[in-house]
Amino acid sequence: MTSNILVAIKNLIENPITALTVNYSGRNRVNGIGNALEVYIKDLSANTLLFPNEYSRLNVYNEIFSYTGNQNNPPDIILKNGDAIEIKKVQGNANVLALNSSYPKDKLYADSTMITSNCRNCEKWDVKDIIYIVGNTTDTHLNELWFVYGDCYAADKEIYERIKNTIIKGLHSISDIELSETNELGKIKKVDPLGITDLRVRGMWSIFHPKRVFDYIPKLSKSASFKFYCIMKTEKFEIFSLEDRNNLLALIDNNNFFIHDIQIRNPNNPAQLIPVKFMEYYYG
Repeated sequence: MTSNILVAIKNLIENPITALTVNYSGRNRVNGIGNALEVYIKDLSANTLLFPNEYSRLNVYNEIFSYTGNQNNPPDIILKNGDAIEIKKVQGNANVLALNSSYPKDKLYADSTMITSNCRNCEKWDVKDIIYIVGNTTDTHLNELWFVYGDCYAADKEIYERIKNTIIKGLHSISDIELSETNELGKIKKVDPLGITDLRVRGMWSIFHPKRVFDYIPKLSKSASFKFYCIMKTEKFEIFSLEDRNNLLALIDNNNFFIHDIQIRNPNNPAQLIPVKFMEYYYG
């Protein structure tokens, strides 16, 4: 049993659920809208939206996902033999995403120091496509949802690593300090003469919300109560099976769902444009 993002999109269109906490509070151990959003994304991917409780989903989750992570290390989900998923929730119309110590990713790499060993060893892999799923919510409802692949959104890892490594090199150039091993930018021991003060140097990365990054793309509706958008490279779309592509294409028009062939700015060189599939869906 396998799944992918096209399957998740098809399930979303056929079963739109916006009152997330109402829907999940009686069936799952859901603690707030953020947890409800993550469960919803899992259910979209696993086709378990209509399953009555968490226990009934577990066997399907086991077949569909090779990894479900934690809040401190990306990603949140890995589809077995498929893509990695990072889920972000923002309240209201917030237009910046907090990534904390993990810089934006165009791809997920198995040799990254920011992932856990469980993630690294969940299956045999070296690099995976990563999709950022961003939900705009109230305390109870999902109002807007974006699926954006990392290679349409973030620059190559070398861009971020250069900044990170330069900061680390600068810390090491300071004389008469004691540095400890850490996955953060640095940890300086015994800063003061008594040796009782330590300093942690952490990266606190953030990135503009996709709606702000891609505000130059024309959209069909401004008034729907729920809006869904997806951006992926055309070459990525064409990798999915013909069956999954046709199942999605069959939903066009009659369900307020549309797929457009457009071009977006290359995250590594905005002077260049790259061909993508832009999907939009409106409900309510």
